[in-house]
Amino acid sequence: MATTRLGTGGPPTVSRLGLGCMGMSGMYGASSEAESIATIHAALDAGINLIDTGDFYGMGHNETLIGKALQGRRDQALLSVKFGALRDPAGGWAGADGRPASVRNFLAYTLQRLGTDHVDIYRMARLDPSVPIEDTIGAIADLVKAGYVRHIGLSEVGVETIKRAQAVHPIADLQIEYSLISRGPEAGIFPVLHALGIGVTAYGVLSRGLLAGSRPTGPTDLRQHLPRFSGDNLARNQKLAGVLQQIASGLNATASQVAIAWVLAQGRSRGVDMVALVGSRTRSQLDESLGALQVALGADDLQRIEAALPAEAVAGTRYDAYQMGHLDSEA
Repeated sequence: MATTRLGTGGPPTVSRLGLGCMGMSGMYGASSEAESIATIHAALDAGINLIDTGDFYGMGHNETLIGKALQGRRDQALLSVKFGALRDPAGGWAGADGRPASVRNFLAYTLQRLGTDHVDIYRMARLDPSVPIEDTIGAIADLVKAGYVRHIGLSEVGVETIKRAQAVHPIADLQIEYSLISRGPEAGIFPVLHALGIGVTAYGVLSRGLLAGSRPTGPTDLRQHLPRFSGDNLARNQKLAGVLQQIASGLNATASQVAIAWVLAQGRSRGVDMVALVGSRTRSQLDESLGALQVALGADDLQRIEAALPAEAVAGTRYDAYQMGHLDSEA
């Protein structure tokens, strides 16, 4: 497994692929606990050490699941945990809470569910506009001093927030959606990360399965509510996925593998330590994702892929209007 340092203020040895576990807690429809745990074990066996979760995934279910999977194997994993996203009883979005007292409270429950005495990277899922970022980062910094957190990360924030956070405590990485058709961070955010020595944990590298030709499976599938998977948008975007599949066939790879390989190549070309999170829910999906590490994309390949799938060709935003309004990274 190829590794990287995740920013100058982060863990020194991180696998280039990380395992995103959100889908194991019902966000994309039904899932199997036994298969989820087997997939986490297979990822560790393959050399993936970054395991990413959020305390609000499945209302704590995801952390409990990972805790079971890591029994006896905690030392093989770097746990990246997001906090602060609030839910209502129906599972709806209810904002974000970055108050220092809340930060400590969130972590206390996280440690209990994961069955560990520390997390390796702790980050707020979305910026709380009512709390200065300095206060939130300062609270996590106190937890670093106390030994409960090893490194501090950020999630879906913009340039000014990144700079203000870095001034309080070294930031390991920014977690942000990034793929062939979600390229917003390239113009303003990536250059700042490069200058500050902050890494990137890219999620949504398959645009939630869109680039792999996947589509919503039922009413509990999160993608039912995402504009890119709705009506005419889905039909237009499936044509883009078809183009990628044609290119991938010529490279003796799958569309998923090429999409992941493209993201990893961008880290090298843009001078940022980049890890691609793959949201594999099964061992077969994980095996396919691991194959991306064997796909070597030359300069000509990259140009051809980007010309065939220009970011402006995608139909629909990555979240609905309400959630887009809560993304500091899109401000």
